[in-house]
Amino acid sequence: MVEDEEKNAKSGLLRRWFGRGEAATAPVDEAPLPAASEAEPPAEAEAALSVASVVPAPKQSWLQRLRLGLSRSSTAIARGVTDIFTKRKLDAASLDDLEDVLIQADLGLAAASRIREAVGRGRYERGISPEEVKQILADEVERTLAPVARPLAIDPDKRPFVILVVGVNGSGKTTTIGKLAAKFRAEGKAVLFAAGDTFRAAAIEQLRIWARRTFSALVEREQGADAAGLAFDALNRARELNIDVVLMDTAGRLQNRAELMSELEKIIRVMRKIDPEAPHAVLLVLDATVGQNALSQVEIFGRTAGVTGLVMTKLDGTARGGILVAIADKFALPVHFIGVGEGVDDLEPFTAREFADAIAGIERETA
Repeated sequence: MVEDEEKNAKSGLLRRWFGRGEAATAPVDEAPLPAASEAEPPAEAEAALSVASVVPAPKQSWLQRLRLGLSRSSTAIARGVTDIFTKRKLDAASLDDLEDVLIQADLGLAAASRIREAVGRGRYERGISPEEVKQILADEVERTLAPVARPLAIDPDKRPFVILVVGVNGSGKTTTIGKLAAKFRAEGKAVLFAAGDTFRAAAIEQLRIWARRTFSALVEREQGADAAGLAFDALNRARELNIDVVLMDTAGRLQNRAELMSELEKIIRVMRKIDPEAPHAVLLVLDATVGQNALSQVEIFGRTAGVTGLVMTKLDGTARGGILVAIADKFALPVHFIGVGEGVDDLEPFTAREFADAIAGIERETA
């Protein structure tokens, strides 16, 4: 009973806040969620939402979409494995060739060496089928990724729980924030967006759209405003509204631009004036199409912003998804979510076995 009264009170407070024009007016269950891309102009984003709500596209299952998203890597690996191990004994030369295929697929030297060793163990001068090799590959990739496949945990004792979202231009930060908000709202959490990408008017407009669709609060300033000052306002407003989760957007910045990275440090310093533990999570959004460049992004953003977890987006068939294995080997950071498209349900918690099977191009029998 107390919990229901608290929810009703919170809902009333949010409705009064929204009524002043500073956030959404439509409940989440009364409006479709958007599928806007990072680069869409605001008008086109709204048009796409209208069309999507009238003519829903046929939807594949999550596993089908994941397999399609990793098809570039899995096809290259499957072709290489078939060429190497069809009608050929397993020897040092074939293992060298396998290692080269895996490195070219961005799995990294450490993982490639482990898989080479696993394939060769006890099998020298014997035949081995491509299917066996792919099964060993999937097992080894799953073993590497299982320790980092961890959910994003929201501590209810830290209210508001502040999530700072960082990444380079075009990685999909703003879209990811909207999808995360939809998930939190479905769990009954009150969400506030902080439109900290003040360099892009389109990013602010995108968050306005997501705020309306998810019935979330929004704190914004004019384009070009100080993002650290906005963060200060957002955390204060979140406390007033008794918000559960603050999702703080940031401007895309190249990891080799020192002045932009120092601006990110300033945002964090200002947040800690209000809450010494904020941000409680720092999510780095990685574009799966960039391959090896993702390693330097993790390193630099980790040093500057204290990244606590990863979200990999744009697993859309052009992705070089093997890089996630190399990242897990080098940094051991939690991977919370992966995204395979623009729809709200195209972002899902990361599962090591599903990813490993998809990249190896195998389908295991389910119990």
